[in-house]
Amino acid sequence: MLYQIRHVTRFDYAEPAAFARNNLRLKPILWSGQTIEDYALIIEPQGRVFPARAEAGLANVVRLVVEQPARTLTIESRARVRVDRAIPVPAPSDPALAQIAEWARAGRDASPAGPAAYLFPSPLIPLDREIAAWCAEDLDPARGVLDAAIALALRIQREFDFDPTATLVDTPPREAFLQRGGVCQDFAQIMISGLRAAGLPAAYASGYIRTLPPPGQPRLVGADATHAWVLVWAGPQLGWVGVDPTNGIWMAGDHIVVAIGRDYADVAPIDGIVLGWGAQKMQVSVDVEPLEQIPA
Repeated sequence: MLYQIRHVTRFDYAEPAAFARNNLRLKPILWSGQTIEDYALIIEPQGRVFPARAEAGLANVVRLVVEQPARTLTIESRARVRVDRAIPVPAPSDPALAQIAEWARAGRDASPAGPAAYLFPSPLIPLDREIAAWCAEDLDPARGVLDAAIALALRIQREFDFDPTATLVDTPPREAFLQRGGVCQDFAQIMISGLRAAGLPAAYASGYIRTLPPPGQPRLVGADATHAWVLVWAGPQLGWVGVDPTNGIWMAGDHIVVAIGRDYADVAPIDGIVLGWGAQKMQVSVDVEPLEQIPA
């Protein structure tokens, strides 16, 4: 499937901002099952743009510096991405969770894609006893890794309400868990917290999900904004497998990966500083357009 993605972020300042310095993580990464065919970044007013290093996780990071006073700042990211990713199928031969945890503890891969980087609590995803106990109902150590991952994702999708008014971007996983509501970021971080408590490497994936469903199918949640889901390390042969607890589905042909990190702080599409005073308003629009016919 070939997708055209347009992601526009506009900042409006009550008074001209004298200076802005932002980190942009908007260009999709090279990842299993996807290739980037074209990419463009359009900024108004123009500033200095140069590559930067991802401090953690996997992301294409560029730094934007705007040194002229501005009342507005518009950042538009355009990407054409081809996705060819099969839906995982649990099998009796899948390694058990206990084996995954053992392999992860014994691993020596310290790269940003290695499982060791995603085994432990992170700044936005601490371990929580109640979340761990709730997730443990689906995480029997003898259970196959793929079977357990999709079971936990489906239970989150069934028992939590998607409610954009329930949480903010900095809401801790525990708060969303206790009120059984939130958005894709909350559901991903709850699932990651439970998986890590069970000794399993789990990463936070940020990106997009297709806007238009196949004929006769319901529209997926999260299609009008950046989306978040979970990557579970399933051992050296299966590698990283994606699962979407918001929609109760696997990461397959519907998902485009932009960045991977320990939590949202590693993969935020835009962060940085602005020097000025007065109120600021941000508007974000995302359009993910399939350029080929979607198989029914």
